[in-house]
Amino acid sequence: MVERIAFKGMLPAEAAGIDAAQYSKLIKSRQRRWLKRNSLQLRELNEKIEHAKASGSTSPIKTRTREALIMPSWVGLSFDIYNGKEYQHVEIQPAMLGHRLGEFVYSTRRVQHSAPGIKATRGSKFLSQK
Repeated sequence: MVERIAFKGMLPAEAAGIDAAQYSKLIKSRQRRWLKRNSLQLRELNEKIEHAKASGSTSPIKTRTREALIMPSWVGLSFDIYNGKEYQHVEIQPAMLGHRLGEFVYSTRRVQHSAPGIKATRGSKFLSQK
């Protein structure tokens, strides 16, 4: 059976055609508040996106705005999102609508510890210090 990816019952093609006013009615209140209050951040990011679309560029859009809400017009675009150390590549899919950019780029890594060091255990006192 084929998986049907939809946003609030709409197919990806339908969801991409939604304007911001209709989209704000479909999302939760926390995201709606962010759209209303952080319009300057979103406007700057949208300018980058419109410039990339107008020039026909296929290169990813670089951004440090991890808290930006993914809009329907961004589906199919690629972003390089800053995780605090480097930019990581993300392709926007229809299932990502309503989420934030930072949710798809982890800012921390799993810690891998090595063997215990010198003087970490009682048995290590017999090891040479060189």
